[in-house]
Amino acid sequence: MGGGGGGGDGSEPEFQVAPMIDVLLVLLIFFMTLTSAQVLKVDKSIKLPVAPDAQKQDSQRAQVILNVRWNPETKKAAFVYDEKVFAQTSELVPLIKSAKQAGDHKILEGKNPTFRCVIRGDRDVPAVYVSQAMNAAAEAGISDISFSAASKN
Repeated sequence: MGGGGGGGDGSEPEFQVAPMIDVLLVLLIFFMTLTSAQVLKVDKSIKLPVAPDAQKQDSQRAQVILNVRWNPETKKAAFVYDEKVFAQTSELVPLIKSAKQAGDHKILEGKNPTFRCVIRGDRDVPAVYVSQAMNAAAEAGISDISFSAASKN
């Protein structure tokens, strides 16, 4: 009688590596996709302020990333959200509010109950523009605001 467990001759069942490699490759692609989605929201043209005692970001939380870019030629700031540039923060409020609602829905199922806004301000941008970004987050209903800084130059 043919059994399906490793042969009837008493030999050990074979360990198949190919299915395990397939699963590992799928997981690798999944995590690379998640990581690259977060990296896309980071504006590389921003030079972050240096804070030697900066702490590593908690990546378990739902968040929105708001970049404040400084243009030294025009002496004006631009607010960047999802690769779109805005001159005024009033245009950002509805977008941040909808991102917060989507994030709240997502995190109600998870462990961490708070949604945050991470402001990445250029080191040369005047504080008034960072304050405007904070006000936009507050208008969108976000009370937890974090600031990005580099730990070294």
